[in-house]
Amino acid sequence: MTETNEAVIAEALSVIDKALGQMMSRELVSSGEITDVLLDVRTLLTMPKVEAVAH
Repeated sequence: MTETNEAVIAEALSVIDKALGQMMSRELVSSGEITDVLLDVRTLLTMPKVEAVAH
């Protein structure tokens, strides 16, 4: 379970880092772009937990 949480957090951080890299070079960023990033992060953080299947 901890590995899953860590993977989700890592993916969310990746989305944030990518967006920051794209937006830092610009003077203006639209509210729509910010909303998209926030929705992407929210989606990652609220995804249903996947049960591990025992083999």
